[in-house]
Amino acid sequence: MSTAYDDLMAFTRETEALSQIAGRLGWDQETTMPRGAAAQRGEEMGAMESVLHARRMDPRVGEWLEAAHADGDEATAHLRHIRRAFERASKVPGDLAAELARTTSVAQGVWAEARAKDDFAAFAPTLERVLDLRRQEGAALADGGDPYDALLQDYEPGATAAELDAMFGALRPRLVDLRDRVLGAPEPAVLSGTFDESAQMKLSRQIAKVFGYDMSRGRVDKAVHPFSSGSGNDVRITTRTNPIDPFNCIYSTIHEVGHAAYEQNIDQAYLLTPLGRGVSMGVHESQSRIYENQLGRSRAFTGWLHGQMTEAFGDFGIADPDAFYATVNRVHRGFIRTESDEVQYNLHVLLRFDLERQLIAGSLDVADLEEAWNTRFEADFGYTVDKPSNGVLQDVHWSVGLFGYFATYSLGNVYAGCLFEALRKAVPDLDAQLATGDTSAATGWLRDNLQRHGGLYEPREVIERACGFAPSEAPLLSYLEAKFGAIYGV
Repeated sequence: MSTAYDDLMAFTRETEALSQIAGRLGWDQETTMPRGAAAQRGEEMGAMESVLHARRMDPRVGEWLEAAHADGDEATAHLRHIRRAFERASKVPGDLAAELARTTSVAQGVWAEARAKDDFAAFAPTLERVLDLRRQEGAALADGGDPYDALLQDYEPGATAAELDAMFGALRPRLVDLRDRVLGAPEPAVLSGTFDESAQMKLSRQIAKVFGYDMSRGRVDKAVHPFSSGSGNDVRITTRTNPIDPFNCIYSTIHEVGHAAYEQNIDQAYLLTPLGRGVSMGVHESQSRIYENQLGRSRAFTGWLHGQMTEAFGDFGIADPDAFYATVNRVHRGFIRTESDEVQYNLHVLLRFDLERQLIAGSLDVADLEEAWNTRFEADFGYTVDKPSNGVLQDVHWSVGLFGYFATYSLGNVYAGCLFEALRKAVPDLDAQLATGDTSAATGWLRDNLQRHGGLYEPREVIERACGFAPSEAPLLSYLEAKFGAIYGV
């Protein structure tokens, strides 16, 4: 005879399976869907969200939760996740959830066209609609509290804007100081020439395997904005190519492999359960950033990568591995967050974090957003945004309603700094291994100490358990100052 817990888990597995299907619709929309299907896909996404929302707030879930007995840590964690999702879904009207899914699906295409035409005014009415819906959702979830904090729980359970603001406030002055010192020093060589895009994709797929990506349970495609999608045994990534910038493709791939490896390495016993996916976007971002930066941009690994690029593209003008390492890590002026160097990346994120908090609070209107962005960017970076696609239109996030998401990028960097400090102690010959293109000890340590747990622990708990200390911004700042101080001699 089945128990309430058994019935709840069987129902939840079906919901998780349907959620994976909805995710696959999103992947298809970004990669292979014909442009003319956008409106129909919006209806499809809305219909799917209606089904999922109804399942998440099904009265039987509440009854099962009341009657279910948690036997052990895994069952306790399952009930924690299901209860959190049930309580959240119960607060949001079903018609609002469906309208959000429909609107954001269509909005993504509107944003893409506006970005291509550098026309923020063409996107503004759609963004106003998305923002209005998310404000409604935030208010429903907050129960009189801070709507932004309520939305933040979708991406980083347990975090608050005030807590993140304090952490980011500690990051900002030392990052600005390091940036100013580095930009005052002689600049490394810049990559020049053209690089065949099919060769970039071939090399990127090779590198994905080097970092442990299981291609039998995944695939690499191209998209405007690189992303990872799926969990368990179907985890797909996308990247992008630029004929004059192969680093964009290579490091976008490594970054997304970090996300994908996390999902692929979760204990198979958790497949299609609430524990069978990454516990938060901050923890997820810690994996993508440590793969991309601390491992992929290290002196040891770039020495190996230099040889691979020479084999793929021939003589590309940088013969010295040390010079190549400096080029890979070149700190430079630029507008695009995803193409930013490690020193300035978090400054891009903090700009967005502050602006979206103002948007949700209603202290900033969409009509004034472009000007607010440009003013803040000039204050933070010292030069003027030249066009909307390099400014307010560059990211897809707000078009699809991801208010509260940006903060997890910098939080992920903080977590990555902590994890790398612990990893170095655990694998003392790390550099020797990376120099041969062998990432297995590093990725194996991350798999065993963090990734396999999936959603078993709360976000900060899983980081603390892996590192042996509470997360803070200090390890990240120490790593950045040591690395770029050495490269630039400052």
